[in-house]
Amino acid sequence: MLPIGDAGAGFAAAYAELAGFTTSSRVVDGVIVMTGRGQETAVVQVRGPKAGPGIPYEQSSRAIGDAIAEVLRGRPLRRLIVDLAGLWVHDAGAGLLAALGATADRPLDGGVAGLEGLSELDLTPARGLLGEAELVGVVPASQLSQPLLGLRGITSRAGREAGVVPELMLRTDANLEAFARRASAAHAESPGAGACGGIGFAVLALGGKLSTGPALTLASVAGQAALRGVDLVVTGCSIFDFASRGGGVVAAMAEAAAATLSPCIVIAGEVLIGSREMRTMGIEAGYAVHESLSDLPQEEISEKELASTARRVARSWSW
Repeated sequence: MLPIGDAGAGFAAAYAELAGFTTSSRVVDGVIVMTGRGQETAVVQVRGPKAGPGIPYEQSSRAIGDAIAEVLRGRPLRRLIVDLAGLWVHDAGAGLLAALGATADRPLDGGVAGLEGLSELDLTPARGLLGEAELVGVVPASQLSQPLLGLRGITSRAGREAGVVPELMLRTDANLEAFARRASAAHAESPGAGACGGIGFAVLALGGKLSTGPALTLASVAGQAALRGVDLVVTGCSIFDFASRGGGVVAAMAEAAAATLSPCIVIAGEVLIGSREMRTMGIEAGYAVHESLSDLPQEEISEKELASTARRVARSWSW
């Protein structure tokens, strides 16, 4: 059995369980900070209010940077894994870099609006604090290729969805570009630089890499061992519907099952997708804990209900 989670959801707790250490959580300035640390590896997750409409011009990624800095000031690490999907920001990770010691001639922790007019930036202190630790930013799979700038960048996408006037979008994109060129011109156009409001860019600028929660788990020693000689892959989610298709964990496990030539089934709170659509995803079958009786899915599932459904599936399933 593999504990596995997606960015912005249960990733940090799942990875800590996989690695064999515990996590602790606390509330700091209105956000929930979760950290966990083993002998050579640590995990960080910061979660704030849900995303709203438009572009969060004044929201900063500093809270993630503060949590990272606190972990780095402890004993040396070989690897630091950070969930980037918990904050609604649009600052290309400027606030994160400020918390790690980066300096500039404009405030880096005032959101994208505060970057206007920036002409000097020094990341040397931030890179020094990170030291030799490998930095891994965890993002949703859909954002691994998200660009930061231009017509397909984060400003264009968010602005068009919210009906932002073109002049303001152009100015915002220009502020991000000026910051990115000074932070790390080599990564300004990199795939994934726009992930999670551009925090992906900050990770790349520090020499880190981007991944997904399922990819990290499946690449681990435990993940590879679990798929060796597997006969059946069982995964799950709250709502298995056509819109979300169960999320990143379900998609990753279906792909992993296909690679081992094994069937994959889903146990979900509710199943609102047909068998034909399931098979296009590589899912052999889906089983519901709750039968859907309305247009409002019931997301709460008790441990007892889940166990009962799993026993029923185990007794009856065949391929």
